[in-house]
Amino acid sequence: MILSSVNTQISAIGRRIAAIFLPVLLVFVATSTARAQQPDDVITTDTSLVQINVGVVDQQGRAITSLSANDFAVFENGVRRPIVSFESTDAPFSLVMLLDMSGSTVNFRQQIRAAALRFLDALNPDDRVSVVEFNGKGVKSILSFTTDRRRTAYAISELTNGAGETMLYDGLKFSLKELAHEGKRRKAVVVLTDGLDTEVRNSDRSIVAKAADAQVSSAIKAETASPLVSVLNDADRQGVTIFPLALPSGDPKRLPLPDPLITAMYTAAHTRLQLLADRTGGRLHEIRRLDDLSRLYAQVAADLRTLYSIAYQPPAPGVRDGKWREIRVEVGRGELVASTKPGYYAR
Repeated sequence: MILSSVNTQISAIGRRIAAIFLPVLLVFVATSTARAQQPDDVITTDTSLVQINVGVVDQQGRAITSLSANDFAVFENGVRRPIVSFESTDAPFSLVMLLDMSGSTVNFRQQIRAAALRFLDALNPDDRVSVVEFNGKGVKSILSFTTDRRRTAYAISELTNGAGETMLYDGLKFSLKELAHEGKRRKAVVVLTDGLDTEVRNSDRSIVAKAADAQVSSAIKAETASPLVSVLNDADRQGVTIFPLALPSGDPKRLPLPDPLITAMYTAAHTRLQLLADRTGGRLHEIRRLDDLSRLYAQVAADLRTLYSIAYQPPAPGVRDGKWREIRVEVGRGELVASTKPGYYAR
């Protein structure tokens, strides 16, 4: 009886302890689980701001890198807008090295690897670099963003010898999604490609096949391709600058046979590379010879070091009417010239 009474008392005490501590334990577990389910380093950005990268040169074309926010005036549709944030030319970038490893680049993979390694040497030590490749098997992240140049160099040396289709715009979309996790840092994509995206080229082929002979050269409206438009819209929202390095295999002037249909498709592809650069404030570098590859990569690194980054408040934040907004940047010193992207569609 005594033992039974003791057991009953112990059981009652146990129930009281459980009643007290179980809710606390459940709250702790729930909190821990919620924290575990949250993505690491989630950073929200103010998407109502317009972000632009601006280059400034003097009358001799020399880059000017010593200006401050007070030297700039930003206009949207002719109306001056307040500058909300400003970063000087030495502020670090987050950038994606996007590499075309499709069948069209199979003959010069070694030159690509060597030039990409030299590009790393020319970057700011605080620049965060990601390496992404695309080929017939799809788009693949070789390395996430890091400042560790040894890891990046190793990733470049391990690039696959892919083949098959060219998934350029899928690669660009993927790169922009990766950059979206980099918060408010300055952002750029350096893409090495011939520009001949397989999906877009198939669409172009169907267009020129239906065109009359006299209209073949003007039948393709390069700027209306939906994959291009989607990439430009995403780049606008983040303020990403795109620097295409155009491989000679996509040059319409180098076609072995002057077939009007093929020339039209190659010309449209090249026009889209130019649009990627112009609309995002970047610069298209055309590779005339493979020996130029390392030099042009170094030139892109130099271009990055001459850009100021500005964010401003548009006249109607949050309005997405699809209309074109013209951007103009002026510098207070009359002898200097500023260049940036010409504007954006409010989508």
